[in-house]
Amino acid sequence: MIYLDNAATTLKKPPAVSAAMRWAMRQAAGVGRSAHRPAMTGAEIMYDTRVLAAQLFGVSDPRRVIFTANATHALNMALYAMAENSRHFVISPFEHNAVYRPVLQLVQQNHMQLTILNGELWNDDVLLESAETAIRRGGDCFVLCHVSNVFGYIQPLEALDRLLAEHGIPLILDASQSAGILPLDVSDLPSLAAVCMPGHKGLYGPPGTGMLLWLSEEQPRPLLSGGTGSKSELLQMPDFLPDRLESGTPNIAGIAGLFEGMKFIQNAEQAEILQHERRLRQIAAEELRSIPGIVPFLSPEEKKQTGVLSFYSRQLPAETVAMRLAEHQICVRAGLHCAPLAHQTVGTADTGTVRISPGWFETERQILRFGSRLARISGKETDQILE
Repeated sequence: MIYLDNAATTLKKPPAVSAAMRWAMRQAAGVGRSAHRPAMTGAEIMYDTRVLAAQLFGVSDPRRVIFTANATHALNMALYAMAENSRHFVISPFEHNAVYRPVLQLVQQNHMQLTILNGELWNDDVLLESAETAIRRGGDCFVLCHVSNVFGYIQPLEALDRLLAEHGIPLILDASQSAGILPLDVSDLPSLAAVCMPGHKGLYGPPGTGMLLWLSEEQPRPLLSGGTGSKSELLQMPDFLPDRLESGTPNIAGIAGLFEGMKFIQNAEQAEILQHERRLRQIAAEELRSIPGIVPFLSPEEKKQTGVLSFYSRQLPAETVAMRLAEHQICVRAGLHCAPLAHQTVGTADTGTVRISPGWFETERQILRFGSRLARISGKETDQILE
């Protein structure tokens, strides 16, 4: 099998991830609820993982690392908390539905305003000029996906941060496609109010894990309420982090796996991972350019794109291409990728795209095999020759 769908979920994990999960399933329980050894073991796992995440992302206080079920969970927590003091959301034109849908719901429920910034693939200036206009029109909370999940476009986070910091406007960052791949030090980005990320993508952790880095000085309103193991005498959620935003029994086995995934990232070094993924993307792009009827989306500047590469066929629907590849054990993603805004912005809303996203464990040889198979698929539709 050739797995090229890491932007959805990294399938191949470091062996230590599953080993840590199995160990935690046998040794850890009842985090924060008791003083016995299994409960204390669980608490130690959570503490160590918070500290490691704080180190990786430049968070000064590990208590600001909140464990979630995934990035969508984290984004909803951040958006609903920020909506308490905001009246005008501003989002980028490349946002995933994990942002777009809850924002629309909040806007409709609370009679807020919404601005979708103008954008152009690989062109930072269009977004930044539109952001300046949105600020003048009263935008008071921005949301940005660091990297487009469809095209791998690295949006101008640093430049937008400088602009928002000048005006004292908070930014929620969706790091779903960048955490573990691009360097991210929140201490260098003063506008950040929250950073949301999954554990199961670039951090090489298991599904069912994610993190919210709550950086705002505002007291967040909890999205969920329930037991925390602390301040049980109170009828309201505790007023301190992380307890205020973490209720219910945590996914301790998943968090143990996430710790090992982040340790892998730390030891492998993000720069090496990014370089490897970009090299595979470049090889894939060269293969695609040699196939008649295939249109790839490749940035003219390498620094503006991760290892994600989308393309479409002038001859075949995206879903057909993906299905034919799957018949030969090549795993890709096709369609709108839960990001209709991105496709509307680029002009692929009617066709969708086929997306490949190699990871650390994929090889050049596998990319060449993918290219060879795609060439056969592209040719056989016109010839009506089935292998």
